[in-house]
Amino acid sequence: MSLDIHPPAVTALSVAEVSHAFGDRRALVDVSLDVPAASFTVLLGLNGAGKSTLFALITRLYDNVSGEIRVFGHDVRRAPSAALRQIGVVFQSRSLDADLSLLQNLTYHAALHGFGPGAARTRAMALLQTVGLADKAHDKVRALSGGQARRVEIARALLHEPRCLLLDEATVGLDIGAREGIIALVRGLVAGEGLGVLWATHLIDEVAPSDRIIVLHKGRVLFAGDHDSLLAMTGMETVRDAFTAMTGSAAANAQGAAA
Repeated sequence: MSLDIHPPAVTALSVAEVSHAFGDRRALVDVSLDVPAASFTVLLGLNGAGKSTLFALITRLYDNVSGEIRVFGHDVRRAPSAALRQIGVVFQSRSLDADLSLLQNLTYHAALHGFGPGAARTRAMALLQTVGLADKAHDKVRALSGGQARRVEIARALLHEPRCLLLDEATVGLDIGAREGIIALVRGLVAGEGLGVLWATHLIDEVAPSDRIIVLHKGRVLFAGDHDSLLAMTGMETVRDAFTAMTGSAAANAQGAAA
């Protein structure tokens, strides 16, 4: 009997045939995608593509009444606690308390996850070190730059040690230096911590050749696969040209509006 020396890849997030509507408007139509553990997967789509709606379904802000969503095998409808324990989320809208310090923000949320005071402080300081802000632990959030605030939100999303990290337009409104720093930080978490990351963006230049790519357009998945497969399927030389060909949108639009 032969042995399989290459075990199947672990799936951090699996979405199967999920649809969602707001009244008569269909926001998602039979969406299926997978995010492997220890991978950086880009969910690429323009304004109105359905990225934020998908995130709301995965995190149970909305109830998925069709299809199935699993996080490390846990169905978000049937076992929401087990599924959500594995997820950390950075939403597009900013949600830190500006009048509290970085450390206060993190220890407050750590307490919500069941950490005692000492453990909360230890965990918070460790994560501030991870995101490069330990020296600002006692500064108020309102004193931070946009990029620094995003780093704190990433630290907050990691407090309960999730294995799957979702980021919805995490670099919106940031200058190019801050954007590059945030992307490098998250890619480092994939490499160092083995996190499965779903990175939702409308910015084509945030896609790297090593990424898995999912193109979402008008609520439908048009492509899911690797960089080379996307170019081969479209016959294009760049992701920008491939995305433009698939969606019929001007490439400039992918640099303009947030989703």
